[in-house]
Amino acid sequence: MKKKIIYSIASILTLFLMVNCQEDNATFGDISTPSNLQISYDIVGKTTAEPYGDGSGLVNFTASADNAISYKFVYGDGTSESVPSGIRQKRYNLNGVHTYSVTVVATGKGGVATTQTIEIDVLSNFTDDEAVQFLTGGTQKNWYVSASELGHLGVGPNSDNAEQNYFGYYYLAQPWEKAGSSDSSCFYGGVMTFSKVGNSLKYTQNNGGSTFFNKDFQNVVGGTAGYDFCYSYDTSGEKNVSLAPSESVIMQNPDHLTQTRGTVMNFSDNGFMAYYVGSSSYEILSITDNRMKVRVIQANNTALAWYLTFTTIPPVQDPIADYTNLVWSDEFNTDGAPDSSKWSYDLGAGGWGNGEIQTYTNSSDNVIVQGGNLKITAKTQPSGGYTSARLKSENKFEFTYGKIEFRAKLPSGGGTWPALWLLGANYDTNTWPGCGEIDVMEHKGNNPNVIYGSLHFPGNSGGNSVTNNATFPGVSSGFKVYKAIWTPNSIRFYVDNVLFHSFINNGSVPFNHDFFLIMNVAMGGTFGGVIDPAFSQSSMEVDYVRVYQ
Repeated sequence: MKKKIIYSIASILTLFLMVNCQEDNATFGDISTPSNLQISYDIVGKTTAEPYGDGSGLVNFTASADNAISYKFVYGDGTSESVPSGIRQKRYNLNGVHTYSVTVVATGKGGVATTQTIEIDVLSNFTDDEAVQFLTGGTQKNWYVSASELGHLGVGPNSDNAEQNYFGYYYLAQPWEKAGSSDSSCFYGGVMTFSKVGNSLKYTQNNGGSTFFNKDFQNVVGGTAGYDFCYSYDTSGEKNVSLAPSESVIMQNPDHLTQTRGTVMNFSDNGFMAYYVGSSSYEILSITDNRMKVRVIQANNTALAWYLTFTTIPPVQDPIADYTNLVWSDEFNTDGAPDSSKWSYDLGAGGWGNGEIQTYTNSSDNVIVQGGNLKITAKTQPSGGYTSARLKSENKFEFTYGKIEFRAKLPSGGGTWPALWLLGANYDTNTWPGCGEIDVMEHKGNNPNVIYGSLHFPGNSGGNSVTNNATFPGVSSGFKVYKAIWTPNSIRFYVDNVLFHSFINNGSVPFNHDFFLIMNVAMGGTFGGVIDPAFSQSSMEVDYVRVYQ
């Protein structure tokens, strides 16, 4: 059944002219009242069988009038915009068939206006109820700039280059980068609130009185700094948020399903999120119950796409920069089997929850200390299949917080999946992902030199982990130090002291109890992918493992 919605229409400009009667020869500019205002529209996909359109919600509007110099469309869904040409395509996003009262204001010389209102019935089939649930928690939820994360602000090209157009290719902000100066620290002070009110999505932003402006928009507030700057700015007032399917360049990428959610948030009344770049449309790249990454095009330079990461956890600047007291290590200086006082093994096959192909053994063919390095070797077996090894410090060394360093050279070959990681020691009573998992390093032989750092916990596990990756040439030809600094406030991931991922830690996630170390080389599986038929064997060599507190 068609639903009828009544919308209040924005009030129309009234012109008052004040004339000084003592100045008989006073001269005013031309005043021309628009006349013969005509509004036509075409609902995309409308047919006799589909009288409300094809479900895309798209409507093509054309307004024309004599003596008009500009038009304003008030669309009847809480949004409006100025359209100098009088021609605009609009997407209605409220799910179902709805009636919208559309008002067009035609403005002539001197500011005199003529208005006309029509009603249209439009069908929209787009919905993203899961995103609304994540945004609001079903009622209301606060979001904050995820200042502790690398790349919480970034910028890259808005182009058809599928290798660059979905992340901050040009620039990634360091954790708390903007906190050091009053010129930029307001960026971290805002609270963005999404609310579900009936079937509507609402948004408010409390910026504490100041907003971080892109330098190109300082004229909005009369600014003069000439660089990105915190200006006093009023963000009060509730905004309507409509959701629409993405039509961005990312949607044309071969891997777009893993790069964007494909949902766009459109904010009414010039609404924006945290950093002012003149746009009110934000593509949701990813969203979970407590983390969201969005993409927004700079309004005056559509060649640039900005990226922002938000969290539901108020970020706290970590007072712990490093840990320097060495409390445990294995330097692998004694040839033979690994030190049994420090390491035990996981043995067997069964896929290990990831569809892995290998069988883990403790054979010297697969694991040995030799020449100052631990070698974990994945091998093809003559009878078919693959063997490898997985070492762990469970019940031998378990700890909470610290700096973990693995100096290692990684195996090569399609299908190899080496990992240096930590697992929550309480996994037997708090099953994965409830126990937590910290992946200091993972690598795909099918994607050489790209290093992943990830965290798995309830709501963010498997393919939905909180992860990031970066390219470091030569990971299979030389040794690199893979490091994580794990504190009560953050977890930061490095390769050769280059930070490439960070995460906010607090009591709401399972990273505040004992974990143990694991090193392994898997084959195939959900992450490793297709195994090269020509693969015979390859080793991960580990020079040392060190833990500091």
